[in-house]
Amino acid sequence: MLIRRVAALAAVTLVLGGCGKTTEDDGGNDLGTREQSSVIAADPAASRGPAPDVAGAQKGGTVTILRNNKISHLDPQRAYSFIGLLSSASLYARSLTYWKDDGSGKLTLVGDLAETPGTDVHSDCKTWEFTLKDGLKFEDGSPITSKEVGYGISRSFDPAMGGPTYIQEWLANDKEYYKKWDFTKNKGQLPPGLTTPDPKTVRFTFEKPHCELPYAASLPYTAPVPQAKDTGPEFDNKPFSSGPYKLVRNTIGVEIVFERNENWDPATDPIRHQYPDRYVYHFGAEPDASAQRVVADSGADRSALAWDGVPSSLAQKFATDASLQERTVAAPTPMEWRLAINTRRVTDVDTRRALNYAIDRDGLIKAFGGSDLAQPVTTLMPPGTIGFQNYDLYPAGPTGNPDEAKKLLAGKSPNLVMAVGDGAQEQALAPQIKNNLERAGFTVTVKTVPGDEKDDLTAKPGNEYDLYFRQWAADWPSGASILPPLYDGTTITAEGSNNVSFLNDPAVNAELTRVADLPAAQQPAAWAELDRQIMKDHAPAVPLLVEVARIPTGSHLAGVFISSIFGVPSLVNANVKP
Repeated sequence: MLIRRVAALAAVTLVLGGCGKTTEDDGGNDLGTREQSSVIAADPAASRGPAPDVAGAQKGGTVTILRNNKISHLDPQRAYSFIGLLSSASLYARSLTYWKDDGSGKLTLVGDLAETPGTDVHSDCKTWEFTLKDGLKFEDGSPITSKEVGYGISRSFDPAMGGPTYIQEWLANDKEYYKKWDFTKNKGQLPPGLTTPDPKTVRFTFEKPHCELPYAASLPYTAPVPQAKDTGPEFDNKPFSSGPYKLVRNTIGVEIVFERNENWDPATDPIRHQYPDRYVYHFGAEPDASAQRVVADSGADRSALAWDGVPSSLAQKFATDASLQERTVAAPTPMEWRLAINTRRVTDVDTRRALNYAIDRDGLIKAFGGSDLAQPVTTLMPPGTIGFQNYDLYPAGPTGNPDEAKKLLAGKSPNLVMAVGDGAQEQALAPQIKNNLERAGFTVTVKTVPGDEKDDLTAKPGNEYDLYFRQWAADWPSGASILPPLYDGTTITAEGSNNVSFLNDPAVNAELTRVADLPAAQQPAAWAELDRQIMKDHAPAVPLLVEVARIPTGSHLAGVFISSIFGVPSLVNANVKP
């Protein structure tokens, strides 16, 4: 019954842009199309390891990842950035379930730590069981049991973690889950609804049906953590590995080094490989400098990738140089940029509507690097979401509509403070946004903040900023993993909120709950309608663009592809050519 109940939600077909290397025929501008589909594996064999060999891959070598900002969080219960969820956490943190993905758009959810993607015990989506595989070990060789999985999940009840909150809310049957069960007061115990009846079994019991649990369990907050190894805040700097690599050096903000975990058993893992000897993350270089290093293709950079992608300054060069196209991994992504509006500070809805009218998206995309790197969007959910419906409630045209914005402002000139990360990407977009808004009658003060701190700062309800860039890619391609985390007011916490617009409207909160409780087949259309309604009534953000990922790589790096879920580089098949 698991497959029949959940596949009704999961077996969808989505037309997105194409995946793979750019083509030479047209300068790499046309990525074509790809169909994205996701299913839950029916056959337990799909969840068994080892992962199929990658053709031509050999063991050895070092993969170097060049990135401007450091990774915000390594603690698997805290990881909720794109690089944290996928490209780093997948090296050292295994979850109950995970996605088989080769970048073609065909996704299969399989058991990772678990033997299958879960058992719906009573065929009502209220009681789920996961049976752990034999042979699972931590980096020190100690066994991974249900006790450590349960402890890891219990840690996520600490609201300061700031990671995903689906499972916590479902167990507590309350969006303010931390008020129902306090981890700090009950450390070492399990929250109500989570049990580990034996060393191999993890059981979830919900008051309401939650057929999306197998998806939610794929996030690293279900990663196992031994209580004795939990060093509190310091765990963020030195997590304890359950995956194919372990952290051996962390010079915070400068470099992270992962090397092979000799106690990882490939026979238990249907997803990951262990081809490179090590992964080295270097932080601090501007995207231009990182891309130039990869272009030079010398020494260790021959097996490097420039995480921040093709910068706008080099977009034309990459679009016209066939040799660079051969070393560029490219695909459209579900990653949407928005200008989040702090509704606690910008309280007038007409002012927020005026912000939407003011934006010159053509100019913004040029500042981003051109149409090779981004496409405009006017909806809260990006194209590719199940049931997506396009709309434009505040038609600004391609270059903005300052006159309509001024009408809504009715002679006012609001003074707004915009927080901008110090990375090159946000720094390139900020002047464009400032000019757009001031042309429409706003006064804008730009305050630059460290890029690796901006998300944490703006996640606090009392923050001093009116506007800030935020990005979001759904945890799975459903409105359920977009609208509730971003716009449900009952999820706002003292820090670590994902609802950084701080919208807290009782009618919206109630409708989010109602739609989440609908049968799976009815949810896509309902999420699409709610998307439009939130923008119409509240305008809590300005949707800006969706990214097209173009990641330059060295000539000796192979196996990297763009994740079909998060739209960022996946390293599960990475290997270094001799």
